[in-house]
Amino acid sequence: MIQSMTGYGKATAELSDKKVNVEIKSLNSKSMDLSTRIAPLYREKEMDIRKEISKSLERGKIDFSLWIEKKEDADSQVFVNQKIAVNYYNQIQAIAKSTGIPAPTDCFDAILRMPDIIAKPNNEELSEEEWDIVNATVTDAINHLISFREQEGAALDKKFREKITNITILLDKVAPYEKERVEKIKERIMDSLQKTLNVDYDKNRFEQELIYYIDKLDISEEKQRLSNHLKYFITTLESENGRGKKLGFIAQEMGREINTMGSKANHAELQKIVVQMKDELEQIKEQVLNAM
Repeated sequence: MIQSMTGYGKATAELSDKKVNVEIKSLNSKSMDLSTRIAPLYREKEMDIRKEISKSLERGKIDFSLWIEKKEDADSQVFVNQKIAVNYYNQIQAIAKSTGIPAPTDCFDAILRMPDIIAKPNNEELSEEEWDIVNATVTDAINHLISFREQEGAALDKKFREKITNITILLDKVAPYEKERVEKIKERIMDSLQKTLNVDYDKNRFEQELIYYIDKLDISEEKQRLSNHLKYFITTLESENGRGKKLGFIAQEMGREINTMGSKANHAELQKIVVQMKDELEQIKEQVLNAM
């Protein structure tokens, strides 16, 4: 089944002291455009995460986030940096001495509120067991996004088939006007000859010239090629991979044939049909940009 490039997936993992959140979003893009925001503890695994995303999602503008929420009852150790505290104290005493301002008798409370006094230990290491849990959560989020893409893809598939059917029906409506068009062109040319020249003319030569002129306006080849493109579009839609770009190329070729038919139409009703075909095709082109 075809996939949309638009998707969203989220997964979480509950650990003893924290909750790990993984969120991944995707939009359409011609190639893989991946940006990541990863909590410091897991940054050493960024290349592994990138490889898994690229392998699973192929292409798209991907925004990946992995962050931590600490639990309220988690054991969060802190310590007072004694060296910085002593430095602050010495500076307070030095300022008091140089300015003549009496030194506070108890500046301990003020010192504890100064920057970098209270710190958390920065020696947390990622264990293999924890990474296994987090990695599974990343995979889960990716799978949720793929599931979302498949649901959107099903809607795209339905839309494409509907539009291809509409163009096919419109193409079938062309045939009745082709014979009528030839007769009208013949009548118009003969009428012009009689009104403007008012002389006898070589009817055999006229027939030859008329055949040549009508042949230039013949759209049977364009109709056949367009019909083939319509069938090929559906065949490609049902293929395994690389469909998005290929569908875009086929839509372009369909547009060429429809435009050529329009330039050759020389008939009001045919022009209307061509305009309707173009409208259906434009809707395909808009949506095919989002197809994987």
